[in-house]
Amino acid sequence: MIRDLQAAAWGKFAALRARLPHALLLQGAQGVGKLQLAERFAQLLLCESATQASAPCDACAACRWFLGGNHPDVRYVEPEALARFPAPSDEDQAAPAKTTKPSTEIRIEQVRALADFVNIGSHRGGRRIAIVHPAEDMNAASANSLLKSLEEPPAGAVFLLVSHRPARLLPTVRSRCVAVPVPPPEPKAASAWLAAQGVNDPARWLAFAGGAPRRALELATGERLGAILTLLRALEAGDYEAAAAIPDRASLELLAEVLQKLALDRAFGALAGGRRFLPELKPPAGGQPAEWLAFARAMGRSRLLARHPLNPRLFAAEMLAGIPGTLPR
Repeated sequence: MIRDLQAAAWGKFAALRARLPHALLLQGAQGVGKLQLAERFAQLLLCESATQASAPCDACAACRWFLGGNHPDVRYVEPEALARFPAPSDEDQAAPAKTTKPSTEIRIEQVRALADFVNIGSHRGGRRIAIVHPAEDMNAASANSLLKSLEEPPAGAVFLLVSHRPARLLPTVRSRCVAVPVPPPEPKAASAWLAAQGVNDPARWLAFAGGAPRRALELATGERLGAILTLLRALEAGDYEAAAAIPDRASLELLAEVLQKLALDRAFGALAGGRRFLPELKPPAGGQPAEWLAFARAMGRSRLLARHPLNPRLFAAEMLAGIPGTLPR
């Protein structure tokens, strides 16, 4: 259960519950369970049988609605590309067929609709809860629009912001929230949880994911598993041409991530010994620690750009050409 993996963060929720702030900012690395914590806490706040309990009952009407994704007093604000529970549309108007790609940003129209949602009375006479995820995906206009609601929150409204990169949020938005740090869980507990999900060799995937169990689960069981294994084998063999021959943009982003972690392993391994992210992969021998750290920073920037490359193959070749002390062929 997510609250067992994140006992410290859940304990902070329990401490805040008696005098609940109107806005919480759950912040930490991607895949550590922040969204699941936010959802579980939202369910606890709405549960009709858990007034003094430390966990929702999962049985009352409010819990059943929440678990089914249709509680009328909960609204998710997410990029269209991530949305699992889209905001309800106007029943009186037929929605036109969409021909454009789903947006990867949280748009101002979504935040304006959220303002309408939190300003009307709740269906069950309790709280209205907004889950904004990932909060850093708000563009400037939507962030400023949300700020207005955070500065003058309606009675009974609770905002749960989930962020992988809180530094990208407006400082004024961060200042209106109580921060709840969510660190990676203990490796032993995370490995046990992954094993219970059917993941083989959980320690390996947990290392690759930087200790983030949800991210490890996604990598180990998702469609990109084969791409990851192929990429690791190509890099270990020094076959950079094969590594560059990736099929799609999702794998391109994965290549940038693998190269970044390879660089960090190489840099810190030279300074302190050991490899954290890819212990089974032998990194290239060339280059100095400072060069590898610079390359890791460059790959961090490439991960952000990898979603929208003009030429995926050329983009991959440029990343591989930057490996310190190596001349890919």
